[in-house]
Amino acid sequence: MNAPAALHKLLLREADLGDPGECRWIEAYVRGHEQGLAFHLPQWLKAVEQGCGQRAHMLIAERAGEIRAMLPLTEMHSPLFGRALVSSGFGVGGGILAEDPKTAQRLAQAAWELAERLSCPEIELRGGMIPPGWQTYEGVYANFSRPLEADDEAELLAIKRRQRAEIRKGLKNDLDIGVGRDEAARAEHYRLYAISVRNLGTPVFPRSLFDAVLDRFGDDADILTVRHDGKPLSSVLSLYFNGRVMPFWGGGLFEARHFRANETLYYQLMNHARRRGCTHFDFGRSKVGTGPYHFKKNWGFEPQPLIYTGRSADGNTLRDINPSSPKYRLQVALWQRLPLPIANRLGPMIAKGLG
Repeated sequence: MNAPAALHKLLLREADLGDPGECRWIEAYVRGHEQGLAFHLPQWLKAVEQGCGQRAHMLIAERAGEIRAMLPLTEMHSPLFGRALVSSGFGVGGGILAEDPKTAQRLAQAAWELAERLSCPEIELRGGMIPPGWQTYEGVYANFSRPLEADDEAELLAIKRRQRAEIRKGLKNDLDIGVGRDEAARAEHYRLYAISVRNLGTPVFPRSLFDAVLDRFGDDADILTVRHDGKPLSSVLSLYFNGRVMPFWGGGLFEARHFRANETLYYQLMNHARRRGCTHFDFGRSKVGTGPYHFKKNWGFEPQPLIYTGRSADGNTLRDINPSSPKYRLQVALWQRLPLPIANRLGPMIAKGLG
C-alpha cells in the first residue's frame, strides 16, 4: 500500500541554523553531494555571520524527511555596495545543490521570494545548478584543482620545471614550517595577510572572520606559516573538506620573494595535506589573465572555468565588487599608499560588506 501523498509532498523552508541536529543533517547532505563545498556548510554561514555581522540563511527542500535540495545564503549589507543575497558570502563557491533541475528551480524561486522579503534587490549564486532565465557570467574566473601525488618527491616532480626550480631554491634556504591554530599562529597570519592585501590595494577583512572560521571548522581548518630565523615570512589559512585542501587566505612580506617562501609555503601545504589524508589540492579561484591565474598554471594546474549566476530586481547587471575592476582603479591606487595602521583600522569596516 502506498504511503499517503502528503508524506511525499516537497516542503520548502528556511532551516533552523540554531539547531545543532538540523545543522548536522544538512552537513551530512553536503558531504554526500558530489558538488558539495565547504562554503555550503552551516558552519561557514555562521562563521561569516559571527565574524562580519552578515546574517545567515539556509533554504532547504525536503521530501519524506530527506533533503532534496539546499541553498546557503548570506544577507550582505553594505553602505557602499548595497544589499544582496549571496551564495555563499565570502566564499568562491556555493549555489544550489539539488537532486534534479525541477527541485532546483523551485528552490531558486523560493530564494528570490526571500530576497524580496529582505529588501535585497539581487541574488548572486557562485556555482551550483543554474536556474532557467537567470543571468550567467562566464569567462571571468577559473578554478585550479588536481590530485595530490603519492609522496613529497612525486609532488615536486608534478610541478612544472620552472616553478619546481624555485621551490628547490626555497628548500635550500633553511626555512622553518609551522602549522597551528593558536593565538600566536592567528596573529602572525593576520599581520602578514593584512600587509599583503594593503599592498594589493584592497581592504583587509576583519580578523574576527578568520577567528570564527577557525573556531567553527575546528580541525578542518589550520594555518601554515613559513619562517626564516624565527621571522614569519608567509602564511596561509586553509580549509579541509571531503579530502580536499584549499589554501584560502594567504599573505606574505615582500622579502618572502627573496627566500622563495611563498613557493615553499604551497609545496609544504601539499605535503602536509597529504599526510593528513587529503587526496586533492584545490588552489582556488583566480580572475582569468591575472598574475595569480598564471602563477597557478605554472604549478601545473589547468584552469577550470567557473560559471556564476544571479538575478536582479530590475534585470540590470549585478553589483561589481571585484577590486580588479577598472572602476576601482583609483581607489586601489590610493589604498596602496595608506599607512598600514590606518588601512588596518579602516579596512574591516569596508571589507565586511564585500562578501
